[in-house]
Amino acid sequence: MCGIFALLNASGDDATLRRLVVELASRLRHRGPDWSSVWTDGRKNFLAHERLAIMDPRECGDQPMHNAEGTISWVVNGEIYNFEQLRDDHGLDCRTTSDSEVVGLLYEKYGSGFVSMLDGMFVFTIVDSRGEEPVYMAGRDHMGISPMYIGYGEDGSTWTASEMKCFQHVPGIKDYEIFPPGHFTLWRAGDKPEFTRWYEPRWVTDEAYLPSEPVDLGRVRETVKKAVLKRLMADVPYGVLLSGGLDSSLVTAIAAKHRDQAKNSLDWSEKLHTFSIGIEGAPDLQNARKVADFLGTEHHEFHFTPEEAIDAVPKVVYHLESWHQVRAAVPMFLLARKIKALGVKMVLSGEGADEALGGYLYFHEAPDAREFHRESVRKTTRLHQWDVLRANKATMANGLEARVPFLDKEVLDLLMTIDPSAKMCDMEAKPDGVHPKMEKYILRKAFDTPEDRYLPEEVLWRQKEQFSDGVGYDWVDGLKNYAEAIISDAEFSLRHERFPEETPQTKEYYFLRSMFEKHFPGERAVATIPDGRSVACSTPEALAWKPEWENQLQGDISGRAAGVHESSGEYYVAESEADANGVSALKRHSSTARTVMAGRTVAANSLPTRKVTKQVMRAARVARASRPLPGAGRRMSCRTSL
Repeated sequence: MCGIFALLNASGDDATLRRLVVELASRLRHRGPDWSSVWTDGRKNFLAHERLAIMDPRECGDQPMHNAEGTISWVVNGEIYNFEQLRDDHGLDCRTTSDSEVVGLLYEKYGSGFVSMLDGMFVFTIVDSRGEEPVYMAGRDHMGISPMYIGYGEDGSTWTASEMKCFQHVPGIKDYEIFPPGHFTLWRAGDKPEFTRWYEPRWVTDEAYLPSEPVDLGRVRETVKKAVLKRLMADVPYGVLLSGGLDSSLVTAIAAKHRDQAKNSLDWSEKLHTFSIGIEGAPDLQNARKVADFLGTEHHEFHFTPEEAIDAVPKVVYHLESWHQVRAAVPMFLLARKIKALGVKMVLSGEGADEALGGYLYFHEAPDAREFHRESVRKTTRLHQWDVLRANKATMANGLEARVPFLDKEVLDLLMTIDPSAKMCDMEAKPDGVHPKMEKYILRKAFDTPEDRYLPEEVLWRQKEQFSDGVGYDWVDGLKNYAEAIISDAEFSLRHERFPEETPQTKEYYFLRSMFEKHFPGERAVATIPDGRSVACSTPEALAWKPEWENQLQGDISGRAAGVHESSGEYYVAESEADANGVSALKRHSSTARTVMAGRTVAANSLPTRKVTKQVMRAARVARASRPLPGAGRRMSCRTSL
């Protein structure tokens, strides 16, 4: 994983353009701290690369890369897991052991049709100078695991970049957008690129499709296992992010038990290294230790305070390029920094299973199998703006690459064709006679192998805990309280004037949106951000499942908001959040009948309150005191810097 940047068909002085490319590409230096390179063909086309050396860290693996004649040049960000097979099967004359080399060589041999051959996470840009006029190509992996944006210049130029920050405050760029996952574009100088979908399984392209394949637990187990092992491909030290939840624990278990079967994997440590983070006493830390002890990993546990997390928010919003996912991104950002300091450059992570299998707690409320499947498709195909974006950018902010086995093409094409009725939750049913049919039952049962256990029973069948909750409830509640303290009621009352589009409905999101606007002003940046209305990480469409959800303006992404979480009775609602969603509705949610969870009954309580720590309040007072007050006698725009 690296950072790539391209300026194509530009106009102007070559020296000036090169300085511009160097400056804009340097904004990606956090993604590629190992080396920087810029190439130009002398015809106003530039490719730049900020390298994080994972495969073939020698100088010969530097990019941009070129074919033997020097007529095709390219940059790649990501990992191609089947590069050796492609090299051998197609007789490619590779001069390095870098997986990125096959991209340009396959293009040289097959043209744009090569993209579907790639198995991995990737974005790329190619300059083909074999004809009188150059031809350009750019593409992105099936799920958008690797980020890329594309911009359009006033002079007819085209720009591509791994992150949106490269396009900020650049006068020559008139527009930009997200490069869509599963697409490529092939164009000539002067033309505007048009996107072509290359990843087109039926579950993605056919909205009416309702899967009907029966569950094959053995196939699920082996397919997931294969996906984990192929991602151990690395020439540098690596490890696994271990939260103690089901998904990260299974990835850890597979890597620990079977890593001797992995190919091209550096044997750098006798034990697999695992990493976790949280507030002291957090649920994730306890469960991560339990899993690490069971598997015998070399476990590293790190801690943070709510105050340290709040301190990191402005930097995280800058790297995340979104005001969503901040709750989960901050702990991941802090953990990545700790991991990188240990000399580790690559980690495996558990994103993707919740979307493909309906693992979020709100899926308990799915009205039927068809809607369950539709929501699963919505969640999975939008991951490039949510969890995948967060997992990539929060780690790469510190030069750490995260790989996601559950988003493997083969894994997705298996899980997304299973009859959704087999995925639906039914806590009254026990298909195996022992375990309730809880969220992700299929995955749990696939690895429920008593003769050769992957995980302890209590971890394998642990309730879903979202990362932002699992690292410590005080972090999420502390962020809410900080925003309530730092944003005045007067300022918040004018939020519609400051943010007429995607107006934040709580002070937490007003605070985060303000951070975003500071770094990414304008409508083009806002257009890259998805609709954030949600309950417990649902899509906006799923709010229609329940009347009390449908009436909410903002909702909350915490799993505790779903009403089926073991700690939902302790779920804290901030004042502005209650105002946005209707206090009476939230009180009904917290005081209504009892919720059956895993064979036991959990009583819900009335709305709780939570005190703000002295440190958080002190930080809020300092921050507010440092902000300029809106001027008297004029219209208040509230455009103050946070």
